Amino acid sequence: MGVAADRGIIVVDDDPGMSRAITRMLMLGGWSARAFESAEDLMASAELERAALLILDIQLPGLSGLDLHQQLQSSHGSLPVIFITGEDRPVFRERALRAGATAYLTKPFPGQELMDAVRRHFEPAGNPPKAIP
Repeated sequence: MGVAADRGIIVVDDDPGMSRAITRMLMLGGWSARAFESAEDLMASAELERAALLILDIQLPGLSGLDLHQQLQSSHGSLPVIFITGEDRPVFRERALRAGATAYLTKPFPGQELMDAVRRHFEPAGNPPKAIP
């Protein structure tokens, strides 16, 4: 799947420090990234239309990352996702893998582990996302 030049990576995590760290790491790696603190914040924005990859925390206030992804699949088709969680539960892992997750990472995870998962997603396309205007 080719990635259009105006698409980027969306991070949804209710921990502002974690969101900042992830987006900073992605941007230093050459990717465009935007962060949201809740599923509802993302759904209310126009950024979703330009998402090439989602990085979703599973445990969010309101709609969970797993439920958000399921809802987005119904409304937007298949969106690639990396799930992250501070509490690794078998039910979370099973749902994430059934949803076709690119990766499932348990916090705290090494930054390189996330970067490797993002690279694995984009390398077959050979076209990483550019800056989101």
